[in-house]
Amino acid sequence: MPETNDVHIEVRDMTMAYGDFVIQHDLNFQVKHRDIFIIMGGSGCGKSTLLRNMIGLVRPAKGDVFYEGESFWNTSDEKQEELTRKFGVLYQSGALWSSMTLAENVMLPLGEYTSLSPSEMQEIASLKLALVGLAGFEDFYPSEISGGMQKRAGLARAMALDPDILFFDEPSAGLDPLSSRRLDELILEIRDSMGSTVVIVTHELQSIFTIASNSVFLDPVTKTMLTTGDPKELRDHSDIPEVRAFLSRGEVGGAEAGV
Repeated sequence: MPETNDVHIEVRDMTMAYGDFVIQHDLNFQVKHRDIFIIMGGSGCGKSTLLRNMIGLVRPAKGDVFYEGESFWNTSDEKQEELTRKFGVLYQSGALWSSMTLAENVMLPLGEYTSLSPSEMQEIASLKLALVGLAGFEDFYPSEISGGMQKRAGLARAMALDPDILFFDEPSAGLDPLSSRRLDELILEIRDSMGSTVVIVTHELQSIFTIASNSVFLDPVTKTMLTTGDPKELRDHSDIPEVRAFLSRGEVGGAEAGV
């Protein structure tokens, strides 16, 4: 659970749209320091689009994201770059370069954003890989390891610059239940050891209830958020039927929630 009530991230009055097609509107929520914050909701509600708006890949149609009170979208390019250097991102596929070893993949952000020597970067890469249980795999290529190991290698790369915030897009996608559980445990360990804030897009209920301390629920029907809070509390006490149904795998409008 978070150890402080300080707000780390605030999404304020955000509307996401492609042209005239509105995906979500009037999003307002806060992420506290050391939260493991889940972006959840049914298929097509805009979870991954919201993540892209938060990390600077897509500008929202309206509204802004604030990091410790600093605007992201209404500031200079230089300030945006400064803010994004505090992010670590793990994409759904892992997004490793197949022609590079695991160590070389982890060293990529170090080579781009630091003036460290090759030996220093190699040392950091080995350390980050060890932190995710991949000590000794520095010279392996992504094709030579399992899907779960690829996700962990992607996490090692996301941690290369010791980010303040880690963003994950469906980290458990394609993993077997055991690998998914191990990844959940690893996310908790990293949050506790690094003190990072973690934002995750997922619909995996087991992961949500295992690691989440806070969340926002996006609704594809009304195209706005229905609630925010601890998912376990929402499951047990929310007065919103769609939220309770999603979090208990119930039925909403004839379709299984969360698929």
